[in-house]
Amino acid sequence: MTDTPQLLLAHHLKALRLPTFLREYDKVAKQCAAEGIDHSRYLLRLAELELIDRERRMVERRIKAAKFPAVKSLDSFDFKAMPSLNKMLVMELARCDYITRNENIIAVGNSGTGKTHIGLGLGLAACQKGLAVGFITASALVHELLEARDEKRLLRLQKQLSKYSLLIIDELGYVPLSPTGAELLFEVFSQRYERGSTIVTSNLPFDEWTSTFGSERLTGALLDRLTHHVHILEMNGESYRLRHSRQSGKA
Repeated sequence: MTDTPQLLLAHHLKALRLPTFLREYDKVAKQCAAEGIDHSRYLLRLAELELIDRERRMVERRIKAAKFPAVKSLDSFDFKAMPSLNKMLVMELARCDYITRNENIIAVGNSGTGKTHIGLGLGLAACQKGLAVGFITASALVHELLEARDEKRLLRLQKQLSKYSLLIIDELGYVPLSPTGAELLFEVFSQRYERGSTIVTSNLPFDEWTSTFGSERLTGALLDRLTHHVHILEMNGESYRLRHSRQSGKA
């Protein structure tokens, strides 16, 4: 019978979805008793632990849902190796205020300069703010759009993409798009215009985007929407991968 209160408490805490309360209440009670802390501060400690753990789990769920190819933070980016990149602007963007204003980011530069790393770092920062984030390469997105169209579930996919507070489209320009694929991708940008933020990374300067979309009219309309509210990150420099290979060779 003496175990009944503990069993009931465990049941109620599970029902209320308070796993940290359940895991910590006994240990914290002993600590508070040893320190002479009253019941109000005891409950405060438990509530704080629950909130901290709940926020951690929320961030983990956001990161998993974003489908990042790797989890990378801005802290691990070597800004000194990329002097063309405005570090102050990047750190300001990491506060995620641009997302509340539905503004876009375009990272442009030659291959291997860390554009994807910057996109992942900004995506991680948005997840840590509790925002819904999605990550996908441009070619994979077009493939999904074409497949969804053929299977008559395009509208459902478009609605899903529009729900992201931040959508990161990586490697735009690496592969030329078919006319249908270009139009479907344009629709994604158009539907997110002033409704959500988009990060685009590309190895092509804007005047060469027509080679990807195959139409000056479509490219012009796309850039008009994408660059209306935009932060441009210039990332031209020596490839990280090439530099690393050289350093490995010297070693």
